[in-house]
Amino acid sequence: MSATGLELTGRLALVTGAGRGIGEAVVRALVASGARVVATDLTPEGVDKLAQEHPEHLTARRLDVTDTAAVDALIAGTEDSLGPLDIVVNVAGILRSSAVTDLTDGDWAATFAVNTHGVFHVSRAAARRMAVRGSGNIVTVASNAAGIPRAGMSAYAASKAAAVMFTKCLGLEVAARGVRCNTVSPGSTLTDMQRALWNAAESETAAAQRVITGDLATHRTGIPLGRIADPADIADAVVFLVSDRARHITMHDLYVDGGATLRA
Repeated sequence: MSATGLELTGRLALVTGAGRGIGEAVVRALVASGARVVATDLTPEGVDKLAQEHPEHLTARRLDVTDTAAVDALIAGTEDSLGPLDIVVNVAGILRSSAVTDLTDGDWAATFAVNTHGVFHVSRAAARRMAVRGSGNIVTVASNAAGIPRAGMSAYAASKAAAVMFTKCLGLEVAARGVRCNTVSPGSTLTDMQRALWNAAESETAAAQRVITGDLATHRTGIPLGRIADPADIADAVVFLVSDRARHITMHDLYVDGGATLRA
């Protein structure tokens, strides 16, 4: 089955966390592949800008993925007004970095509220409808931190690991009804979230090189491919998984990290 430039023409997608970074890149890649997209985010500025750029292919909506009622209402409203959802991509996420001994209850709860509960709320609402129709694709953007311990990132890593396993369990339950569920697990990617981890006194080039080289003190191996990912690298993996080229792939966790975890 060959890839085409508009292989997703006629399909309707919903993306969370679409206002910037990986979410924005996913929206752009889906539109470029011919899909219509409902781009959602907690803050409207980014998705509104995208909608202005692609008025015929994109609808912007505000969404708090931690709010079950809001998620259910948005998905119901989307299908009532635009048609059945073929694709859902969970990208919304937050990072609260801290040593475990300094981590607050609030930071732990907030991380799971978005990164895990949000994935549950959105995926459940979409899967209920997709399973009845007998088709659909759900992709959760997780992290390679879900598969290898990371110092100072316990809440983030644990929340992403939970999201990965939840998505696999969902995929098992709905496979017989024609719905595929996969995860994409990026490594270090050039986003605002990544930059927030860097020392502000460093140049971006120096900070990026430090990530690529690795840090023995924090048990990071570096990136064997010698580059930090661009958000488009992650988006391309998402588009592949929701396309017919991946029609026999489900419950898979695709690492896009330049080999950083040595696939541990």
